[in-house]
Amino acid sequence: MLLFLYGSLLDPATLARRSGDPTLPGRGHPALLAGRQRVALARVPFPTLRRKPRGRVKGLAIRVSAAALRRLNAYEGPTYRLTRVVVATPRGKTAAWTWIAPGGTRRPWNG
Repeated sequence: MLLFLYGSLLDPATLARRSGDPTLPGRGHPALLAGRQRVALARVPFPTLRRKPRGRVKGLAIRVSAAALRRLNAYEGPTYRLTRVVVATPRGKTAAWTWIAPGGTRRPWNG
């Protein structure tokens, strides 16, 4: 499955530890998600995405195994839901999945 990462999982050590795959951080490609904005999630120190017509979110597109996906999904927790998006990568536009939680503020999240 192709994932678009935009928050704490952009940190290579966090991605490796949480996915259970130490090689995963080196396999991603830069990606851009149009029409969204990365914002602070209410009451927690993590980001989420909300729609913004001219917004752009930089992140990472990365293909993960089923085992890594299960571990990452557990890390994201029940608040975040996998949502299908279209991202631009060096290879062109492609469908991917990303975690989005409801309750995003209007405050930009800069990590």
